[in-house]
Amino acid sequence: MGLYLSLFDEDEEIDGVEVGPYSDFNAFRDCVTRELEDGHAGSKFPTLILHSDNEGEWSPGEAAELEKELGSISEEFRRRQPIPLSSEWQKQAVKRRGLRINSLYDRFFDVDGNPLLERLISLARLSQQRNQPILFQ
Repeated sequence: MGLYLSLFDEDEEIDGVEVGPYSDFNAFRDCVTRELEDGHAGSKFPTLILHSDNEGEWSPGEAAELEKELGSISEEFRRRQPIPLSSEWQKQAVKRRGLRINSLYDRFFDVDGNPLLERLISLARLSQQRNQPILFQ
């Protein structure tokens, strides 16, 4: 079962990010905790880390905080060495799409091969602009 984060305006989907399996999203958040929070979950990035992935949504207000957190994570991840890919679908995506994993930032991507952090920041910005929550599906 995969995690899909989406934004709707009434019944129309505005944008969405297919993250991949929940386990990959958890691996991403575990990496943030390990690498940037010294193992103290939510100490620096509470909006991302402490929000349950099945709680339903990030409000537009939370999306503003999320955008800031993701921006900081992006900066730090770009400076760090990547960790090995853990999912078979990720390994296949790297081969199929010719992705280059040069940093920890590159290591996390959505099912289309787009940088996960970039896609999440975009979704957080759109949430604020449209005043709509980011939904967990």
